[in-house]
Amino acid sequence: MPLHFKVTGDTDVGLVRTANEDCLHLDEKNRVFAVCDGMGGHQAGEVASMMAADILDIIFNHFSSEVLQDQRLSIEPSLPAGGDILVKAIRLANRAIYNTAVEKPTLLGMGTTIVSLVLQDDVLSVAHVGDSRAYRVAERTLEPLTVDHSWVAEIQQNQKLTEEEAASVVGKNVITRALGVRETVEVDYRLIKVKAGDKFMICSDGLCGFADDDEMFSVIHRVRNDNERIVRSLIQMANDRGGADNVTVAVLEIIDASESDIEAVERLTIRAETPAELETEDAWLEKINLFITQREERSAHQPPGKPVKKSVIVLIFSLFVIIAAVIIYLSVAR
Repeated sequence: MPLHFKVTGDTDVGLVRTANEDCLHLDEKNRVFAVCDGMGGHQAGEVASMMAADILDIIFNHFSSEVLQDQRLSIEPSLPAGGDILVKAIRLANRAIYNTAVEKPTLLGMGTTIVSLVLQDDVLSVAHVGDSRAYRVAERTLEPLTVDHSWVAEIQQNQKLTEEEAASVVGKNVITRALGVRETVEVDYRLIKVKAGDKFMICSDGLCGFADDDEMFSVIHRVRNDNERIVRSLIQMANDRGGADNVTVAVLEIIDASESDIEAVERLTIRAETPAELETEDAWLEKINLFITQREERSAHQPPGKPVKKSVIVLIFSLFVIIAAVIIYLSVAR
């Protein structure tokens, strides 16, 4: 049975902020979906989130085989091809953002969260860094697939606090892991078996930071057969609660999935890179930056479409009138 799915998503600036530092990446061709939530002043967050999404796009569309086969970037444990490429792409995105921030003082301190999915056969790779989240939409609840990399989440886990108790903690918005803030990164990963009818959601904290899981599920349940309405309704709920942050939501539904012998993998943390791996990543980034430069040059030299002159339009219309007149004349003459 061939893999068949549908995905939809949207991002909204909210009601308070003037710029949208979230970035939504939906690559149906490669079955790669991600939400990135940028941070940093002077629109640096927007730069970081867009860089992360662009790295994913470039790797999966142009360098996936090479990245997969590069033993210098090897990941333990062994992951399915899609998950392997995804984690490596996230590492490269982290390195790219970090290097850019170091080179450009105006971007110093920028970073982004990422939550990402790759669909392959009957398994879904979930990889994330930060506090953007992934959920499975179950029959009666939202099942969290990620654990926030945030100070409050760590306190909640270590001190066994309830969600209500954790919500009152000062500094709850401080995240402990993000792309671009350090030269290396740890990536949380899990692999989930999927079947027809399964539905998944990914979102930035512009949604899950202002509504709990039960509230989000209530909205989803009301319109659960219409994924576009789910996305619109969740964004509307965030804005109804003040719209204090950018909000991004995407929903993935599995229509059919071919069975495979790939086994599920419980949540694990992929270790940070070694110095040798960082050198390899820097070499890869040189190749990626060259690709970006060439892409920009091609775009700059692409001739713009020439507008049709008004005189040409008049000429074409006149020809049609003449032809029509000739046809009418010949018909009458007969």
